[in-house]
Amino acid sequence: MVEATQATDSLGMLRATLALPEQMVAAADRAQGLSGLPSIDDVNSVVILGMGGSGIAGDIVAAAAGPFMPVPVVVAKSYELPAFVGEGSLVFAVSFSGETEETIGATTEAAVQGAKVVVVSGGGELTHLAEAWGAPLVTVPDDIPTPRAGVGALAVPPLIVLEQVGLFPGARKWVDEAVRRLTARRDELQADDSIVAELARQIGRTIPLIYGGGPIGSVAAQRWKTQMNENAKIPAFWNAQPELCHNEIAGWGQHGDLTRQAITVVALRHDFEHPQVMRRFELVFQMVDEAVAGIAQLEARGDGQLAQLLDLILVGDLVSLQLAINEGVDPGPAPALDEIKTALKEG
Repeated sequence: MVEATQATDSLGMLRATLALPEQMVAAADRAQGLSGLPSIDDVNSVVILGMGGSGIAGDIVAAAAGPFMPVPVVVAKSYELPAFVGEGSLVFAVSFSGETEETIGATTEAAVQGAKVVVVSGGGELTHLAEAWGAPLVTVPDDIPTPRAGVGALAVPPLIVLEQVGLFPGARKWVDEAVRRLTARRDELQADDSIVAELARQIGRTIPLIYGGGPIGSVAAQRWKTQMNENAKIPAFWNAQPELCHNEIAGWGQHGDLTRQAITVVALRHDFEHPQVMRRFELVFQMVDEAVAGIAQLEARGDGQLAQLLDLILVGDLVSLQLAINEGVDPGPAPALDEIKTALKEG
């Protein structure tokens, strides 16, 4: 079981992570009944803008809702706005702080191009812009310590808005199902013999290489990687099936004396994998087995894509916190990120 003290978890990251189900319910309620939304007939594309812990919200929406929507969903993580964005675009601007310069720049350009903008933010310049434009705004609570601890507050509002527009019917039902699953899962994960403790033990001081399959596994693997970086302060890498079978797998032919000491593969599995992706996992395991320190697998639980994706994310978040606490590392502050922001502002 993950345990933290004020000395090792100064920002309360464990508490915030375990509150994910309640965070999701509150976010869904805040996003309900927004005025000023476009009609479904006026939307030909959906674009989600965001970076880092806010950007993962767009990835979750694209993976869980995108396959069922009648229009394309694009996640943009940059200063630049996709060239196709215009009057038929519904653009979600997601920024925990409201001060993310890439998101502010792209959102401003979207407004100029005539897109319908919906803002999800905790304040800052982005909130001021939303108020000035009269754009629909979903606020993010100020009691969440960091963007990466606010995945529910950031990812759920776009889903609820898409349901209100008519692009993703049943979104609230899927959110409620995910909340039910995560509430039960949270209790399981706090046991002394939980999968969290086992996965943290298997990874130990090796470098985790996270593999996922399809859209859900891909987003979960990316989230695991970034949580390892920001919470545990360790290097980590990710890739996804089936793409990794077309390139990365060839890279295990050399340096086995190093990789078998340094790298642990963690495979994130779910019920929505293509049959050939399932077979590819088996083949990859056979090929890398003697070239890595170990191979660990995690099976997602829950009904539906959203529930299984968030189940994988919750486990990964807790594993990253367990790794941090095992090493006496404070998972909250990320000084390297702050240094880069400061340097950019100073020119």
